[in-house]
Amino acid sequence: MTSSPMTRMLRLCAVAGLAISAHWAVPASAAGAMATGGLTSQPIGHYDFCKAYPSECNIRPANLAPATMTDGLWRRLISVTAKVNAAVKPMSDLDNYGKDEVWTYPDNGFGDCEDYVLEKRRELYRMGMSLADLLITVVRKPDGEGHSVLTVRTDKGDYILDNLTDKVKAWDATGYRYLKRQAIDNTGRWVSIRDGQPVLVGSVQ
Repeated sequence: MTSSPMTRMLRLCAVAGLAISAHWAVPASAAGAMATGGLTSQPIGHYDFCKAYPSECNIRPANLAPATMTDGLWRRLISVTAKVNAAVKPMSDLDNYGKDEVWTYPDNGFGDCEDYVLEKRRELYRMGMSLADLLITVVRKPDGEGHSVLTVRTDKGDYILDNLTDKVKAWDATGYRYLKRQAIDNTGRWVSIRDGQPVLVGSVQ
């Protein structure tokens, strides 16, 4: 079976990513987990993603406990971050697909922040992580621009995988304002993050 450009690029980046990860030990605990509120609006890009991939948006993980942070998990987080960030070339949805807010897997080798998040989530899920611990998250950067990252829930706190850096950071060390993320018990639902401001990107109720 012919491999996609995305798959070939991930294979090429694997050795480099693992080499980087070998120098990292388990981090100190983050400042706990994010405090989440009630159900909130689903980003319109995720709504359309769910129409395209309905089986991915009705998953209810059985085990809702956070992942146990180990040396192996930490290395995987760093490796996947480095591989996907190197394999996917940044391109806006408008340039890539001719319209805005397209959330999809970057199988053509190009994507914006949400697409990096989806690919990292897919890679880590294939490695055996629960989707309850791999949460698409909407944030606001210090300059006010909307952005998406992947939150990884662990027993040492929540960590962030970001296409803007290869460093895996504790959620409270990114400088972002956290707005909403996927619910841990249902991949098609979203919850607010307490003290977050109203999101400035398109949403559906």
